[in-house]
Amino acid sequence: MSMLKNLFIGLSKNELMNSAAKKYGLKLGAQSVVAGTNIEEAIKSIKELNSQGISCTIDNLGEFVYKEEEALEAKEQILEVIEAIHTNELDAHISLKPSQLGLDIDFSFCLSNLQEIVSKAYKYDIFINIDMEDHARLQPSFDLLDELSKDYDNVGTVIQAYFYQSEENIEKYKNYRLRIVKGAYKEPEEVAYQDKKDIDTNFIKLIEYHLLNGKFTSIATHDHNIINHVKEFVRKHNIPNDKFEFQMLYGFRKDLQLQLAREGYHFCTYVPFGSDWYGYFMRRLAERPQNINLVTKQVFNKKTNTVLGIAAGAFLLGRLSKRRNK
Repeated sequence: MSMLKNLFIGLSKNELMNSAAKKYGLKLGAQSVVAGTNIEEAIKSIKELNSQGISCTIDNLGEFVYKEEEALEAKEQILEVIEAIHTNELDAHISLKPSQLGLDIDFSFCLSNLQEIVSKAYKYDIFINIDMEDHARLQPSFDLLDELSKDYDNVGTVIQAYFYQSEENIEKYKNYRLRIVKGAYKEPEEVAYQDKKDIDTNFIKLIEYHLLNGKFTSIATHDHNIINHVKEFVRKHNIPNDKFEFQMLYGFRKDLQLQLAREGYHFCTYVPFGSDWYGYFMRRLAERPQNINLVTKQVFNKKTNTVLGIAAGAFLLGRLSKRRNK
């Protein structure tokens, strides 16, 4: 499983495959896991989910930006999404990555972009969730949250269960709306758990802590065993449904998403859109390789399998060649 995870992480960073995916994404079945390549297509998907009693968090795909003009373009796109949420009266909020808005360029520049976004969202009573990325960007992202929170209360973030320091962070930010996830990046053992059992154990521990002590908990998982555990936990501790929600990714376990909504639980679908979908999707598979089974029938056709197979083979051959040349 570790080898498979490393494969998907490697593919997520492959520039050739990312470029090809942007060009041929819809032909490869990307529409099954990405709600369109533009705002109009995304809105149509969100309206359909809203009609089924499901709220949405919207991710305008993009990350690891190193040019100011690209970060400013991303900011403008997110501002357009906020306006679209308001105009169309959608049950939705925003998820964004600091690296898309210039975190790797300059902290103050990124903060300025975020302040503009959060300010507009605040005006419309729209929540902004700061997605967490890899460990190198972890503390700077928390620093951004601290700065934004001085003026706004419509912002929250993500706690990743595989980090050792997550227990400390969830206690520090217990008065925030938090999404609890397992974690989707490859992190060294110096900072993160490596064993799935350890990650799962910490995941449940963090969820339970925030359910009992936190403001609002978004439980992001496709694992029905964890979902059933949470159902029993909230029943046992008389935690009202308006204190938490379940979250899943767009295109994954659709039947279970609808089932949870019909059972009366708050449910939120993570809705990504845009052409920069390939890295996002590969990390979702790396996060939980079993996810590939959840979308195989929906996404993969003969052409897709061929393309991914070639990519995987190229990646493995590249790794082998590097080892031989050492």
